[in-house]
Amino acid sequence: MLLPAPIQNLIDALSRLPGIGPKTASRLTFFLLRAPEGLALDLAEALETLKSGTGFCRRCFNITEAGRDECEICQSDERDGAYLCVVEDPLDVLALERTGGFRGRYHVLHGALSPIEGIGPEDLKITELLARVGDEDVREVILATNPSLEGDATAMYLNQRLGPSQVRVTRLARGLPVGGDLEYADQNTILRALAGRQDMD
Repeated sequence: MLLPAPIQNLIDALSRLPGIGPKTASRLTFFLLRAPEGLALDLAEALETLKSGTGFCRRCFNITEAGRDECEICQSDERDGAYLCVVEDPLDVLALERTGGFRGRYHVLHGALSPIEGIGPEDLKITELLARVGDEDVREVILATNPSLEGDATAMYLNQRLGPSQVRVTRLARGLPVGGDLEYADQNTILRALAGRQDMD
C-alpha cells in the first residue's frame, strides 16, 4: 500500500529514533493522524523548540535553557564545589539528582571512550574537566561513568590523567541491587560485590 508522502516521511523520521522500529513508527504516525489536532501541533512545537530553546552549560556541559551561560546547579550557592561528579550523559545527572543524596557539582563528558566507534579523549569534555580541577577548589572527583567496558575504560583513563593533580579520585560502588536475589545476579555483578564488600558496623 502506497502511503501519502507526509505519512511516510513521519514514519521514516520516527524510525530513525533509538528503540523505535518501523512498526512502532507506523503506530505512532497513525495515532497522531487520528488524534485531536492540538496534540499533533503541541508535539510539533515541542520538537521545534527542542534545539532552539536549549543549550549547554559552559562550565559543566549539562543541558540548560538557551541563553544561560551556566545551569542552575552550577549557579547554586547551596552546592559544594569541592565534590565533582563526572557522568557520561545529562540523563545521568537527572538519575543522581532524583536520589537527593549528592549536593556537589557535575561534569558531563557527553559519551565514553570507545576506540571501536572512533571515540577518543578529544571527542569528550575531558580537557575541560582537567581545567576545572586545576582552576576550581575541587577536593574529590567522583567517577560515575557506566559500569560497562567503555565506562570502565573512561574511568581508568580519567584516574590516570587526574593523578598529578593530587585530588582524591573515587568510583561509584557496584554490587547487588537492593531487593535483588543472589541466584539471579550475573557472574560479574557477584564478583564486583565480593570485591567491594564492607565491614559490618
